Amino acid sequence: MELDALILSRLQFAFVIAFHIMFPAFTIGLAAFLAVCEGLWLKTKRDVFLRLYLHWVKIFALAFAMGVVTGVVMSYQFGSNWSVFSDKTGNVLGPLLGYEVLTAFFLEATFLGVMLFGWKRVGNRLHFISTLAVSVGTMISAFWILSANSWMQTPQGHEIGPDGRFYVTSWMEVIFNPSFPSRYVHMMLAAFITTAAVIMAAGAIQVLRGRVTEPTRWQMRMAAGTLAVLMPLQIWAGHWSGEIAHHYQPAKVAAMEGWWETKEGQPTILFALPDQENKRNIAEIGIPGLGDVVVGGEKPLKGLDAFPDSEHPPVFIVFWSFRIMVGAGLGLLGIGLWGLWLWRTQKLTKPGIFHILAIPGGTLGFIAVISGWVVAEVGRQPYTVYGLLRTADSVSPVPAGQVAFSLMVFMVIYAIIFTAGIVYMARIATRGFDDQPAGPPAAEKRAPGTPLGAVADPAETLEDKEAGTTPAAS
Repeated sequence: MELDALILSRLQFAFVIAFHIMFPAFTIGLAAFLAVCEGLWLKTKRDVFLRLYLHWVKIFALAFAMGVVTGVVMSYQFGSNWSVFSDKTGNVLGPLLGYEVLTAFFLEATFLGVMLFGWKRVGNRLHFISTLAVSVGTMISAFWILSANSWMQTPQGHEIGPDGRFYVTSWMEVIFNPSFPSRYVHMMLAAFITTAAVIMAAGAIQVLRGRVTEPTRWQMRMAAGTLAVLMPLQIWAGHWSGEIAHHYQPAKVAAMEGWWETKEGQPTILFALPDQENKRNIAEIGIPGLGDVVVGGEKPLKGLDAFPDSEHPPVFIVFWSFRIMVGAGLGLLGIGLWGLWLWRTQKLTKPGIFHILAIPGGTLGFIAVISGWVVAEVGRQPYTVYGLLRTADSVSPVPAGQVAFSLMVFMVIYAIIFTAGIVYMARIATRGFDDQPAGPPAAEKRAPGTPLGAVADPAETLEDKEAGTTPAAS
């Protein structure tokens, strides 16, 4: 395979988006978790939920910042590496991405300041509203991004002008294109599940280190319950998304399933080594006829022989990425059900095999998200806008050497900066909680006439108590 500008541009975009997507997937779920913790603290006045909030909000701030940085880098590539694509689709995708900034990013940025630094300056209810606003903002942001990407998968509501550019004829059809609802639900559930897996892994490390406190118990209970409840819903959402893909992108589904021939009684292939050159599977292990039951739809189910060779996506990558995603999902379901059973038997915070396995299990959500994104994006090939604009016709006319150089720069910088950031977040997440109460709720609503700054900051109150520097201690 020749490393021309097209291949290098695709590799560069894949590298950058693989880094970027981890942070939104984590922050969407973590923002919701923080809102739940603060809401429970206000409702129950139980100190444990405040301590959980103050612990995880630091990680959220770092992850949010890293997500913004990687997103900005990714957006620049539309102009540098994919200028033809940007020119032809800008009338559709430009406003969608603009709506994301106007309705979501500004909302998040505004209330993020109150959420992180407003304990002394606003009352409890307004601070909680700020946390909710940030959480809702992350979901709105995902709404517009998924809408734009889904339009590229199942384009509608447009016309192509004489100049080759796409022009919108119906914004409702563009935004709510056929694949958007299922993909949005699938992504939101993935974000919540990814965060729950990370929180469970952090709790497992604390248990194995002998640092079991009340916040540790509660974060593991909440994580186990989230995984056990949401994973079955995620399996349903994934099936729904697959049905839509089968209807609008049958070549993608054929590659996912490893079907080379159109026939009735398609198997569900568990293992194979797809050989795209000879259009066959090597060492295939499958269940005959189950594909018809799982996928459904018209009979016979189309194989890749129903499409020209030029319309085939890279089968090996799509086939195995799909199985990695499914395997990671099943692993997360197992962790959730196992954790729920341990909670029921009061063994969730007793060190054992579960905790050893839950630590690498914290990466399964990210693995599922990235591999699922590979299925969606590589499975769409050879198009950027499915069926209408080919990837080869979307790339910028830049020399391959320039793309290769920028790719190497990205890899070095990301390896240094983001590895350090991820390691630092992991250290914060796993260091545990000091087994002391944070004291009574410290950010009480300010009484009329009380000057700004007179209300104690819960974060400072907690840190002072842990350091033994409260007025009582001194």
